[in-house]
Amino acid sequence: MNEREADEFGAAGDRLGAATDGFGAVELARVVELVRRQGARTVVVGHGRDAGPAAEAFTRTWEGTVLAVVSWPERAASWLRQARRFTAGEPDAWVVAGAPLGWAGMSERLRRSTEWDPARTYGFAATARAVALAPPGTLEGMRGADHDGNTWQIGRNVIFREIS
Repeated sequence: MNEREADEFGAAGDRLGAATDGFGAVELARVVELVRRQGARTVVVGHGRDAGPAAEAFTRTWEGTVLAVVSWPERAASWLRQARRFTAGEPDAWVVAGAPLGWAGMSERLRRSTEWDPARTYGFAATARAVALAPPGTLEGMRGADHDGNTWQIGRNVIFREIS
């Protein structure tokens, strides 16, 4: 993260170094910025089992309310229990981290069984690749950040990257 970006985050920027524990500070800062720009105050954070550090870093950095942190396995019979917990609090936004396979399965269950809205969902870099594994349109509207801080948005089975 450059000096200008750190200034934009104020107190949250001061916590980024401590919050990342080896996770990409630039990526984390950009995800926080995207969620903040939406005007979200409450979030639910979800993650695959191996992405716990990213989810933890976000929850330590987020200045609003984290209603729940929900983890899911990469493979599951249905993900229904996790999907219900993920959407139970009616947050302003959802933040996700995890491998593409697990997020593709979880997002498919969310679309079929809940009122989840991908347009209110923000992800870390790896989650964007789930677009190749999820049914068409499942992730349409989801946004997030790459490791280098560039942002992306998912269209109908395509990732639109914005170079900053």
